[in-house]
Amino acid sequence: MNLYVGNLSYDVVQTDLEELFGKIGPVKSAKVIRDQASGESRGFGFVEMESPDDGKTAVEELNGKEVKGRRIVVNEAKPRGERPPRQGGPRQGGKPGGYRR
Repeated sequence: MNLYVGNLSYDVVQTDLEELFGKIGPVKSAKVIRDQASGESRGFGFVEMESPDDGKTAVEELNGKEVKGRRIVVNEAKPRGERPPRQGGPRQGGKPGGYRR
């Protein structure tokens, strides 16, 4: 089961997630999402548990738990296709670039 882990402290690393979720059951993979440009944590990540039962237990036991000073959010990750479209993005109209002429 793939889990979304949000509201992470910016100093949480992959091994922290592996240790935390490993107390519940075997972890297939864990990843803290980082900004491509700066390499800094974006404050969320994903953990894949080997069994769905362990995943459900992780949601029940870890959602709202304080980790490194922040209460984390843990829930089942939604497949990429099910997310709502992002709002915002480039401005409509005008010329591309940072300067108006």
